Amino acid sequence: MQSKRTIFPNKLLPYALLAPQLIITIIFFLWPAAQAVKSSFEREDPFGFRTTFIWFQNYTRLFAEPGYLNAMGRSALFAIGVTALSMGVALLLAICVNRLLRSGKFYTTLLVWPYAVAPVVAGILWWFMFNPTIGIVPYLLDAFGYRWNHRVNGNDAMILVIIAASWKQISYNFLFFVAGLQSVPKSLVEAAAMDGAGPFKRFWTIVFPLLSPTTFFLMIVNINYAMFDTFGIIDGTTGGGPAGSTTTLVYKVYADGFLGLNIGSSSAQSVILMLIVIILTVVQFRWVERRVQY
Repeated sequence: MQSKRTIFPNKLLPYALLAPQLIITIIFFLWPAAQAVKSSFEREDPFGFRTTFIWFQNYTRLFAEPGYLNAMGRSALFAIGVTALSMGVALLLAICVNRLLRSGKFYTTLLVWPYAVAPVVAGILWWFMFNPTIGIVPYLLDAFGYRWNHRVNGNDAMILVIIAASWKQISYNFLFFVAGLQSVPKSLVEAAAMDGAGPFKRFWTIVFPLLSPTTFFLMIVNINYAMFDTFGIIDGTTGGGPAGSTTTLVYKVYADGFLGLNIGSSSAQSVILMLIVIILTVVQFRWVERRVQY
């Protein structure tokens, strides 16, 4: 089998084609990341008049702060809850749509719409639905004897942000699961059915293993989503409260940096958050990917 190679007549053409993306990456990703690393070793007054190089003091103070350790635990719970709920519901919806013939595209279009909603708008929508005063969900829960109030109950608040963040991400996961299900050879499923395997056994022994590459990819994407892209949802629903029960790492970066004007501590938190995501990604590719069947 011969491999094909693309040969450019002009040696500068490949670099010219890559230049726009490289410029965007350097300006909006690498340069801010470098500035965050630099600021994490400094202490700056709120007005920016004086900057002092303090080495690792910002990092040592963070790990001695109970609020930051609490935010790490809340972030882990939040990431696990969002990943499990969004991927589970998306897989269930994808299986249901995959069984449809005529109306599959119609249902797919309807289920994709939530992904176009801005995170803040999604948070406000769920805030209205779960509002203890005017929301429909607390009214229904009250009929079953449960008093919902995410303003004072930290567990209710965490459930609310997990549901809101998962609802926003279900559409994204759904598209990939549908594409993965449609790529599963029907001959294998039909052969298993002829051998007497039931629907659940066919899915668990044939379909789900063939979906492992898609599942592995979505697991990485959803963890990164929960770590980085859920600030708008948390800010629009609970604002990190009550008593910091929904303050995740990304929200604490905002609270300390923009509200508390502690730039050094906020930068150190950004660096730690970036390292956590890098470590999780490396672990997933190094050990979890071994169980993926391509």
